[in-house]
This record gives sequence, C-alpha cells and structure tokens, in this order.
Amino acid sequence: MGDTSARLAALRREYGDAGLDVGDVGEDPVAAFEGWLQQAIDSGLHEPNAMVVSTVTPDGRPDSRMVLLKGVDARGFVFYTNYGSAKGEQLAATPYAALLFPWHDLQRQVRVQGPVARVTREETEAYWAQRPRGSQLGAVASPQSREVASRAELDALQREAEERHGDADAEGDVPVPEHWGGYRVAPETVELWQGRKGRMHDRLVFRRDGEGWRVVRLAP
Repeated sequence: MGDTSARLAALRREYGDAGLDVGDVGEDPVAAFEGWLQQAIDSGLHEPNAMVVSTVTPDGRPDSRMVLLKGVDARGFVFYTNYGSAKGEQLAATPYAALLFPWHDLQRQVRVQGPVARVTREETEAYWAQRPRGSQLGAVASPQSREVASRAELDALQREAEERHGDADAEGDVPVPEHWGGYRVAPETVELWQGRKGRMHDRLVFRRDGEGWRVVRLAP
C-alpha cells in the first residue's frame, strides 16, 4: 500500500450518537429537508445549499459536479445553468438526476433522485433578476463546458459581453440568454443520513407511493 493509501486508510473520525428515527422526520420529505437545511444555515455551514448533481452521459457513464440549490418546494429542487453545458445536454438525453448535499460538519447528508424538467421561463426570469450583474454577464459570456484555447479567450468573451451590456457596475437590464435557465428535480426518493458511532449510521429513505410517501430504514 502506498503512502497516500496508507494515510487514507488511517483516517478516522468518530461520529456522534444523535439518532434519527421515523418519528423525527414527519411524513413529508421536502419539509424534513427544509428543516435540516435551516439547521445547516443556522449552524454557519459554508454554502449549505451546495449540492452534487449527477447525470448520465450518452454512453451510460455517471458525471457529477457541484452546483447551488436555488429553490425548493413541494414540486422539487431547482438549480440554474447553461442549457448547452455538459449537464444540460445529458439531461436533454436522459432527464433524470441524483443530488447529494454533503453536510460533513453536521454529520449529515441528503440524497435525492428523480426526473428532471426545465422550470418555466417566468421562473428563470424572476431568478435572473435577482442575480448580481457580474454573474449575469458571466452567464452571457461563458460557453460553458466547451473547450477554450486560453484564459485570454475567456477574458475576451467577458469584455465582449461588457461592451454589449455594460460592465458589472453599470445600470440597466441584461436579458436572460435563451441558452440559460433552470431545472427542477422532482423527488422520487429522498434519503436523510445521520452519522452514528461505530459506523452504524441512521438512513431513512422516503419513497414515492402514489400521491404520498413511504418511509423505510436502510442498513448503513
């Protein structure tokens, strides 16, 4: 075993003994998630809305990246991106995704799986209006997931966007690009994971059952 592998194998962190039972989570997984999310926010966790989004490539291989959750309600979990990005193209071909919220400091994680659809243009425009102007210009300028020759090429694309719409400190509207918008993951399963001592973690999974949900416990 190499030095790095040996160091990894030796890493140990004992989890706490805060349990998680069916009676603790209620009957609605989105409400349970929102409660956990608020606790993560209140704890001062860095970017508690950061989540891993996993999609499937055309040849059936998983592909993951970190994005930010920008909306959640009974309909599902929303994030925004370039429709022409790698994940956008993958979702067009296979409209299904898995989400993971890795709240390590709280010894918790949440996993979500379900079908994906674009949000309405009205929802996209409402969220776009809240974005900082610099972020709007970045979305206009970046050919996300496409190869570029250099950083200089990216900088030139940004300058072109600023010339068209004004720099990040200017006033006035930057229109939403047609290639940019939101996706909603409609949950079919939601797993709440709580770390426990001896690696005997608690795993409660909500599974869609008609119009309601069924909750099961999984072995760690």
